[in-house]
Amino acid sequence: MSAPVETRPAPVPDSPPPGPGQPRRIGAGMLDPTQLWRALPQALRKLNPVTLFRNPVMFVTEVGAALTTGIAVVHPSLFGWLITGWLWLTVVFANLAEAVAESRGKAQADSLRRTRQQTTAWRLAGWEPGATQDAYLEEAVAASELRRGDIVSVPAGELIPGDGDVIQGAASVDESAITGESAPVIRESGGDRSAVTGGTRVLSDHLVVRITQEPGQSFL
Repeated sequence: MSAPVETRPAPVPDSPPPGPGQPRRIGAGMLDPTQLWRALPQALRKLNPVTLFRNPVMFVTEVGAALTTGIAVVHPSLFGWLITGWLWLTVVFANLAEAVAESRGKAQADSLRRTRQQTTAWRLAGWEPGATQDAYLEEAVAASELRRGDIVSVPAGELIPGDGDVIQGAASVDESAITGESAPVIRESGGDRSAVTGGTRVLSDHLVVRITQEPGQSFL
């Protein structure tokens, strides 16, 4: 049985840098006033001692800020108010940084979910190790239609459509969207480097992956 001819879309190139006069997007590592403003309510809610108790260092700092506030009210002094102000600023900014990190993480995860849902997977029907190309069928399906046990082909430049294990091949994989680590990692069949995560991108070579998670049960 001969395999149908499928035309793979070419990998989408990276966007070129903005030209003169064009707006430049603010990177994830840069200060975004809008994001800080949106995270401020969440940071203030984290001042609740019950919530802050999970972070012992900041909980002790908040208790110290409350005590110095009482002392500054009873015995007003410039030094007392300065210490009180610095302690409260420390607590608020620590909560703000945590709220911003949570917001960015949630936005990144949502973006990866949407991207993976729109990803086309190349499912292999009847594939076995060492099989020639005319021994199995390769069909294009939506990544959301994949089920545990399905086998997919992932060439260089394409996204891995779901969580799984590499059963053939070796390739460098960009996992920065998941781990934040810019350096690519090697994923290969066998051993302890076979697990791959949906939404990561194959940078070189080619992988054959067996899906190990049902829809809705993946890492994301």
